[in-house]
Amino acid sequence: MLAATPRRLLAAFAALTVSAISLPAVAQQRPDIVIGVADTPPTLEPAKELSNVGTRVSYSVFDTLIRRDFLSAEGGSGAALVPSLAESWRRVDNLTLEMKLRPGVKFHNGAALTADDVVFTFSPERMTGEKTLLPEGRAYFSILDRVEAIDPLTVRFVTKAPDPLLEQRLSSWASWIINKADWQAQAEGGKLPRFPVGTGPYKLDDYKADQQIRLVANDDYFGGKPTASSVTFREVPEPAARIAGLVSGEFDIITNVAPDQIAQINGYGDIETRSVVLANSHVLVYNTKHPVLADPRVRQALNLAIDRNLLVQALWDNKAIVPKSHQYPEFGAMFDASRPGMEYNVEKAKALLAAAGYKGEEIVYSTHPTYYLNAVPAAQVIVEMWKAAGINAKLNVTEDLDNIKGNDLMVRNWSNSTRYPDPLGGLWVAWGPFGSAQKTFKSWANADFNDLGKKLETTIDLATRQKLASSMLDIWENDAPGTILYQPLETYGVRKSLKWQPYTFYYMDLRPYNLVDTASSQ
Repeated sequence: MLAATPRRLLAAFAALTVSAISLPAVAQQRPDIVIGVADTPPTLEPAKELSNVGTRVSYSVFDTLIRRDFLSAEGGSGAALVPSLAESWRRVDNLTLEMKLRPGVKFHNGAALTADDVVFTFSPERMTGEKTLLPEGRAYFSILDRVEAIDPLTVRFVTKAPDPLLEQRLSSWASWIINKADWQAQAEGGKLPRFPVGTGPYKLDDYKADQQIRLVANDDYFGGKPTASSVTFREVPEPAARIAGLVSGEFDIITNVAPDQIAQINGYGDIETRSVVLANSHVLVYNTKHPVLADPRVRQALNLAIDRNLLVQALWDNKAIVPKSHQYPEFGAMFDASRPGMEYNVEKAKALLAAAGYKGEEIVYSTHPTYYLNAVPAAQVIVEMWKAAGINAKLNVTEDLDNIKGNDLMVRNWSNSTRYPDPLGGLWVAWGPFGSAQKTFKSWANADFNDLGKKLETTIDLATRQKLASSMLDIWENDAPGTILYQPLETYGVRKSLKWQPYTFYYMDLRPYNLVDTASSQ
């Protein structure tokens, strides 16, 4: 029999006390929800914090013009689109998309949403220009020629060339709308605003770096009164501590539950796990500028020496997925089901190393200890796999991964999300000329790959797009600037009385349609 937690004992005592003095029944107040997370973001600028850590918080603070539907049968992986800040939209011609904004929407500072805010969100000053403070946004919106306010509630997006994915872009990463006046005021002196104002169901109340972020309900939210009075994301790096907090009642939801902890959590009566395979892959990135890794045959050998199926079996209880290269079924007609999967061949790896003249130079795999679930065990296993292929591999576990400079960084782990259901939202966004692999890591740039990606961005014909995407995959696999490991299983621990559905992204959607607290409504 499970021990009663402090919160449950208090609840039972309260129930007995009320019954004893025969007080009339009253509706419980909205809950204060606490979420235990492994990490918290350093800012809430939604076009900056494009990560699992950032988007799980910012998704409740900001809204997009169009929303991806992850809940309905038609939505599935989020390919279906529904209105959000925009009530409606239409294609004027093959370069122009016109949107009608929802009237009466207010930002958290009380300002009314207008077309000017939308224009500024995607402006060269903020996101798409050469000297922007948010260069990350160029990976998503370099296709834009201009954004125009037609009237206070009408806005037009004009692209440089036909864009088959503009509506998807405006529903996805980096497209969250901010308040122009607030952002410009915070940006005085050329500094990137840390906490812009949004329109979402929750607004910032308290931020403590490396500790917690507390959001409070925005009761003027156009999508309905938020379910919770407040939502606190509390940073708890240790998985065992997060689980203990869930069991004790300190947390209502926890993130990053390892597969081997699922049964333990499900053994309790009032908490459970909820899992989803992410539209995201854990990957490795190779420093192609490093002398030891400069020959693509060495990088190909590193990829061939990894038994991904064994990693899935050993670390993920066979519940993660090894995709067929950097492409996914959610791409629909752009997914090539006939493409071979990633090969595991130790002997072929040894032959490539010999042909490349590899003489046993040390190759260091660096990882942060907690940022990705199973990061260290996966790294430990991969290092041993590389050693079995004759590679002199070493593991470096460090809290300071992002500050390793130049050639001191040889191999690192990373993740690639499919920002929208198309190769442009996965392979291109991550590895194209504005993507993190080429810009942040400065580890790889391929002119042919970039040329094909630019054509893919502006091509409408399906057959042509399929050929372009296949050629890009060929280049990426042959040049081997990195590799995909698997799509991880993301598991949350959740209080059972909380009706909440996780998505295939790291978005934590806490809007009223996806969050109901049955304990408070009884």
